[in-house]
Amino acid sequence: MAQRIEDYALIGDTHTAALVGKDGSIDWLCVPRFDSESVFAALLGDPDHGRWLLAPAGGVRRVERTYRGDTLVLETTFDTDEGVVRIVDCMPIRKHTVDVVRVVEGVSGRVPIHMDLRARFDYGLTLPWVRKHDGHTRLIAGPNSMWLRTPIETEGAGNATVADFVVGAGDSVPFLLSWHPSHEPLPHRGDTHNLVHDTTSWWHRWSSQCTYHGEYRDLVMRSLIALKAMTFAPTGGIVAAPTTSLPEWPGSVRNWDYRYCWLRDSVLALTALTAGGYRQEAIAWRDWLLRAAAGDPSQLQIMYGAGGERRLSEYELDWLPGYEGSNPVRVGNAASEQFQLDVYGEVLTSLSLMREAVGESSEGGSWDFEVALLDYLEGAWHHPDDGIWEVRGGRQHFTHSKVMAWVGFDRAVRTAEKLGLPGPIDRWRQARDDIHAQVCDEGYDPEKGAFTQAYGSTSMDASLLLLPMIGFLPASDERIRGTVAAIERELLHDGFVLRYRSEEVADGLPPGEGVFLPCSFWLGDNYVMQGRLEEARTLFERLAGLANDVGLYAEEFDPVAGRQLGNFPQAFTHMGLVQSAYNLSEGKLVTVKDRIETMHQRRA
Repeated sequence: MAQRIEDYALIGDTHTAALVGKDGSIDWLCVPRFDSESVFAALLGDPDHGRWLLAPAGGVRRVERTYRGDTLVLETTFDTDEGVVRIVDCMPIRKHTVDVVRVVEGVSGRVPIHMDLRARFDYGLTLPWVRKHDGHTRLIAGPNSMWLRTPIETEGAGNATVADFVVGAGDSVPFLLSWHPSHEPLPHRGDTHNLVHDTTSWWHRWSSQCTYHGEYRDLVMRSLIALKAMTFAPTGGIVAAPTTSLPEWPGSVRNWDYRYCWLRDSVLALTALTAGGYRQEAIAWRDWLLRAAAGDPSQLQIMYGAGGERRLSEYELDWLPGYEGSNPVRVGNAASEQFQLDVYGEVLTSLSLMREAVGESSEGGSWDFEVALLDYLEGAWHHPDDGIWEVRGGRQHFTHSKVMAWVGFDRAVRTAEKLGLPGPIDRWRQARDDIHAQVCDEGYDPEKGAFTQAYGSTSMDASLLLLPMIGFLPASDERIRGTVAAIERELLHDGFVLRYRSEEVADGLPPGEGVFLPCSFWLGDNYVMQGRLEEARTLFERLAGLANDVGLYAEEFDPVAGRQLGNFPQAFTHMGLVQSAYNLSEGKLVTVKDRIETMHQRRA
């Protein structure tokens, strides 16, 4: 039986990441990057699609997990019939190879341990050759080479490399699994215990830079660590999640590849990073954004690869049955080819905020690029688009999309006026006013007393919660209050927020999905802006209670089954948590610019 999504914990080296189950099995790892082919894919199939199990061989009474302080070094303690044993898992920060370190530590008694390693390259399809070399185990196929180093004697069993041994109190048994290109020699690796120590120290140094001292600091710190783990260090890009095809509803076809960087996440990413005082990470993300988006404005994509790659063609892996039979399993994302109007507003807002807060990008001034985006947006905002939720049921005039176009012009006007930058400000001001008037006329339903998902629609959409957060209308405006009330009436499920009613909105897919955790945090932010602080705190603490035992969230949640759904861990959710914790701690909505200014004051 597949483990629940929340039964996994994350380890990573800021280039890629692995998921470790409560049962001691690493069921997902792509190398050498987040979006590379997997070597372990049991998460989307069975053990023969690749996994690395290291766990007690006998009966397990209880499993407890924690990260070693504010780090990404995982400790899993198994209380067994024979005694207690701890397994320490981590991925050293990348130098030359992709390394996974596992150390079995005896706590009490004498505990039998079983290891079962099944590397399968190309998403579980390719079985490697396995050879012994200089006392180590080498697994090789095509461009991929992996080495297992351990003092424990291993042997072949079918298509697996296995070992059985006993750990007593005080014993420490190391395992080091390394990947590198098969045409290159194996680089020298240091002592395994030193690798764990160095990894722990690296994360402690990084975490110690956090300047957030408000409420819920432990949750905020864990979310910031998760975001750092999902950052591709060479470029600064943040992937939406390190996984693909974990379902938004078990058994459904709503399974997407999230191992890419969405432009839409830019403002939320900056919000979260600056809330924690991580100025350099915020700058790196801004610079990645500018490089990825550079080019003809008409060719702006909603997402890019971690290095800024544009071609993210979608295809299916028909040999993988999918998580709990949820198929197809997809690689790539066809939504990268959609037209989504809101990303123009996100990009323009991000660049404007960061220019005012920290100056220009190391890539050079971006104003000419922003002017080009605005020139294109002057015509583009009139057209229907595919919307924030990337529906595959046809383009519409989505209210949120139009509002984000308004944001783009609004921020450009403010920046140009404040900094004296050149541009057709009168035209931008007119476009801003035209969009605002149109949205208030065609996106608002007087009978419902609320803004709706699209022009002419009566359906609600949780993205409308962003309208007061971006300043389109104040939270006190009756139209905003009516919109929040309508979302509470129509989109709440057990007190949490659905994106929209999938059974009544033609999104091109069968209905059915969980409540959307980022939108639930947005509702709490609206409560803060409306002065409903007790309701905001109650909702936040309920959401805090949905984190798994090591503080991680997927994208969605099933209130009936009480389980997490969707790709995991989900950056969008962790960004929302950091923003909401900061707002609740301050008792008001705090902008990215406010956070950066506060960060400067603290550093001074």
